[in-house]
Amino acid sequence: MKSEPVVSTPRLARLIALLVPAGAMAAALVAQYAFYLAPCEMCWWQRYAHIAALVAALVAFVVRDARGIRVLVWLAVMGIAVSGLIGGYHAGVEYHWWQGLTTCSTSRITGDPLEAIMSAPVIRCDVPAWTLFGISMAGYNCIGSLIAAAVIAVLARRGR
Repeated sequence: MKSEPVVSTPRLARLIALLVPAGAMAAALVAQYAFYLAPCEMCWWQRYAHIAALVAALVAFVVRDARGIRVLVWLAVMGIAVSGLIGGYHAGVEYHWWQGLTTCSTSRITGDPLEAIMSAPVIRCDVPAWTLFGISMAGYNCIGSLIAAAVIAVLARRGR
């Protein structure tokens, strides 16, 4: 019985799989803490997918097994793509193309829960906190993440 040859994942695919979610998270945190743009619930969903992708990509640089690296890079691709799809859904909610699953949320505040609830601003998912050329952060996440996921997938397939 022949064993399947071990394939290597190009280093560039791993690097992009690491840099895209790291850059997206850096941009989100700068927007939140430097420009005071509090994230809504759907913004958090996009972040969770990028965090999962970031963890997978980081581990892909530590693992020495070629198959393990390949699986981790594909997990990162899926996380990046999921964040992009959520961003697309979120942008559609912001443009009022469809109703969102949630209409608003409160910012995550530590301390006394009751005081936090009473004083927290309502962060609406259907109102973009910032736009550039008519595209919100969710829209840019959709565009950038889906393109990046496709590029990483093509590069990863070249390793076959």
